[in-house]
Amino acid sequence: MRPVWRVADVRAAEAGLMATLPPGTLMQRAATGLARRCALLLADRGGVYGARVLLLVGSGDNGGDTLFAGAHLARRGAAVSALLLTPGRAHAEGLAALRAAGGRVVERPPAVVDLVLDGIVGIGGTGGLRDTADQLAASLVRHCGRDGVRATVVAVDVPSGVSVDTGHVPVTPSGRPSAVRADVTVTFGALKPALVVGPAAPLAGQVELVDIGLAPWLRGTPALRVTEWSDVVDWWPGLGPSSEKYSRGVVGVATGSATYPGAAVLSVGGALAGPTGMVRYAGGAREEVLHQHPSVIATGRVADAGRVQAWVCGSGLGTGEDAAAELRAVLAAPVPVVLDADALTLLVDGSLADQLRKRDAPIVVTPHDREFARLCGEEPGADRVAAALRLAAWMNAVVLLKGDRTVIGTPDGRAYVNPTGTPALATGGTGDVLAGLLGSLLAGGVRAERAAAAAAYLHGLAGREAARGGPVTAPDVAAALRPVVARLG
Repeated sequence: MRPVWRVADVRAAEAGLMATLPPGTLMQRAATGLARRCALLLADRGGVYGARVLLLVGSGDNGGDTLFAGAHLARRGAAVSALLLTPGRAHAEGLAALRAAGGRVVERPPAVVDLVLDGIVGIGGTGGLRDTADQLAASLVRHCGRDGVRATVVAVDVPSGVSVDTGHVPVTPSGRPSAVRADVTVTFGALKPALVVGPAAPLAGQVELVDIGLAPWLRGTPALRVTEWSDVVDWWPGLGPSSEKYSRGVVGVATGSATYPGAAVLSVGGALAGPTGMVRYAGGAREEVLHQHPSVIATGRVADAGRVQAWVCGSGLGTGEDAAAELRAVLAAPVPVVLDADALTLLVDGSLADQLRKRDAPIVVTPHDREFARLCGEEPGADRVAAALRLAAWMNAVVLLKGDRTVIGTPDGRAYVNPTGTPALATGGTGDVLAGLLGSLLAGGVRAERAAAAAAYLHGLAGREAARGGPVTAPDVAAALRPVVARLG
């Protein structure tokens, strides 16, 4: 997993490292890495020589990184222009280096621009962009290069205007993000939360981490961690010569109803794509489940289902007394459970609080934002990681807070983020597939937070795979899970 660090931790690490280096060394490392990435981008647009580069330069070290990188590009033959947002506070050494390399200071953007470096605000920025900077950020889409194609925007460390520690992005009265939208973000030394979570993450574009020697100086606990493919491979239960259906784990699925049989079919489909050897279904959609998935053992009630190693409960279950009775039966079982959709609604009135508190086995809840608001009485808000962790501590459960960048929080304060999400998954029933896969991982013996992280990761990849064929439906995602899981192999 890749660690993600808060601003205070990055600042402390920078201070420790800089104390061991000659003055300016850290900035030169950052600027060199930034210039190298810009040169690669310009190579795809006719090369560095003769390219038109615009620097948007704020005050402080972020502006200094930008100016020194611009000097590197100018020495390679690029026509580099710097627009200084606060001329009296521009980084003096960086500005001198740019001018010595042949760069120039301008008062307005040139007509032709191949590449823009966003050095307006770094990790110390708060509260969105000021008026002039906001207008510049909004105008970037109008700049085109020599080839007539829109200018490539590269953010320096983070896109200017985002809240670095939370991933929150302020919006203008018209609803437009008050931040730079980058094609590429070149970040230095460590990933920051805004690059991987919240509405800021899509604004970062492709993120490239430049090593400036900071890693040994980062101390304490990361703000969160990003799941990687290698993690999922390591966590996935393996098969051996002695494996059989019961040793692989049995997952119980208490979802769907006569009214919503599709939820049962989809959640069972997700479970069948997982690592377990058997799926037991309990609910009012037996006929539809068996028609679609004949390998499943189906009964009408949780009490009649037999032994399982984990339960999935909620999708399409309904919220009446019969549904509540099934949820109580699931919670009474001494095995891990996934609570989704209607099961979360049944928790809102607090009548099952005692039963939740008595449980020793893990609980994973999978709310989207509206379900989170019903459970907590408020929306997740600007800090989705903190919101997931609050709910996890309150419920003593692992929380999988669904979204474009799904966040997983644990009761003991650890947080993870999924990088594979896609807007294509914003369609009915895809959460049912996710819940089934998650339950299968739990039944296979995977620790709750790892199961949640792995399920979200693979579900996101399946959404991307399904989107290759056009508009996505939940059955498409369930079908795409199989080839995605096969790659683990």
